Amino acid sequence: MTPSLKQARRIIIKMGSALLVDEAEGAIHHARLVGLAADVADLRGAGSEVMIVTSGAIAVGRRHLGLAQGPLKLEEKQAAAACGQIRLAHAYQEALAAHDITVAQILLTIDDTEERRRYLNARNTINTLLAAGAVPIINENDTVATAEIRFGDNDRLAARVAAMMSADTLLLLSNIDGMYKSDPARDPGAEWIPRIDAITPEIEAAAGAAGSADASGGMQTKVAAARIAMAAGCHMVIARGDVTRPVAALEAGARSTWFVSKATPRAARKQWIAGSLQPRGTLTIDAGAEAALAAGRSLLPAGVGAVEGEFQRGEAVTVKSAAGGLIGRGLSAYSAADARRIMGYKSGEIESILGYRGRDAIIHRDDLVLEESM
Repeated sequence: MTPSLKQARRIIIKMGSALLVDEAEGAIHHARLVGLAADVADLRGAGSEVMIVTSGAIAVGRRHLGLAQGPLKLEEKQAAAACGQIRLAHAYQEALAAHDITVAQILLTIDDTEERRRYLNARNTINTLLAAGAVPIINENDTVATAEIRFGDNDRLAARVAAMMSADTLLLLSNIDGMYKSDPARDPGAEWIPRIDAITPEIEAAAGAAGSADASGGMQTKVAAARIAMAAGCHMVIARGDVTRPVAALEAGARSTWFVSKATPRAARKQWIAGSLQPRGTLTIDAGAEAALAAGRSLLPAGVGAVEGEFQRGEAVTVKSAAGGLIGRGLSAYSAADARRIMGYKSGEIESILGYRGRDAIIHRDDLVLEESM
């Protein structure tokens, strides 16, 4: 069956520059933000967590700085982003405040999704915001990004965030209603593709180019985003965003293209932990902790009897029994040095020992793969 937004627990919505900003005037389309805010309120009312990945800061900022139309130099883009980001964030805040929804701004570079410590910090910050009931508004940090570290487009940024946050569904709102076997702008008889289960050479060949001066992502970048999202167990859908209520229209049956992942975010993350990361150390646990892990619980410091190796927070470690048997593999919430200091103690004592309040578990159950599953 084709997925539905109603089934998703955690949704990322990507809104592009061409939808948000009038290309000629450089002004924000406030009516579209108002409609999107109503959709976000409905999704949250149905129990979904929602994040928004937005473009548009450069397109808005260049107008206020008086920068001419056409290609901008890197420093001009950064200056325009610094100016436009304030106005864009305020527009989202104003639209969502009408539904008593708090927003929070997150600016990322590609390093934030690849370097382990920064990845963890970003993931934990966004999770905390979601737990507090806020809607994170995420954009690339264009004010500091350089040509070498830029995502290049917010389709791929949205996919990276979807993978980082274990999202169920990524909705790319666009000025096209899905993917076609040829360019519908040039071929009136282009065949629409309602569902894609794998990124094949034929799908890649059908991808087109960007459609406006301010938009950097065309169908090629959307297919690249789909590859990232699907590998992370996240479904992706392309739908029109130039309508009053794009999510409501999609749920009512508006034309779209679904990229359907064969995995779930949880399964994909567990597979990544089990097969893609090199363990940097070993935690030896007692029988009580072993039983707790078998029951699906997290590994608390009280159950750890020994810490071997040198590792940093977020790196993979092997978990072994007191007899030396392999129990599993997981991501440590603490460095080796801190893990040694808190092992054997209760979670409530962590702050007094380390001087800061960390996580209650050394390895959270979502970051742990047991041996029988590896």
